[in-house]
Amino acid sequence: MTATLPSDVDLLRSSGLRATSGRLAILVALDAAPHADAETLRRGLGAEAPSLQAVHNILADLHSAGIVRRFEPARSAARYERRVDDNHHHAVCSSCGKVVDVDCSIGEAPCLHGPTPPGFAVAEAEVIFWGVCDDCA
Repeated sequence: MTATLPSDVDLLRSSGLRATSGRLAILVALDAAPHADAETLRRGLGAEAPSLQAVHNILADLHSAGIVRRFEPARSAARYERRVDDNHHHAVCSSCGKVVDVDCSIGEAPCLHGPTPPGFAVAEAEVIFWGVCDDCA
């Protein structure tokens, strides 16, 4: 596992969150395992891991602050990642569950525009492509 970056401390503080050891550890774990669920992140922390409920609470705080992105592939636990600066999508292997980022095909958020009710402003479009990865093919 990589060390906590000073920028992570600054990122948390500038988002109105305290730079606790649990939050910093989750950020480092997400660097090592993007698209991970809470249980995978907890296991990755080893013997010093907080409870699963504490990990869920930390992830909820980080998501609310806009530091991590949360997405939920069908038939899967919520997954988390640090790539929050764009409106990208995901490809999920229906065999092994591997997740890969897919950049927007149009270029800017929300990168898909559908019919919306009058006055409704779309901020994000979430698309999940399902298929089989190279390893499972």
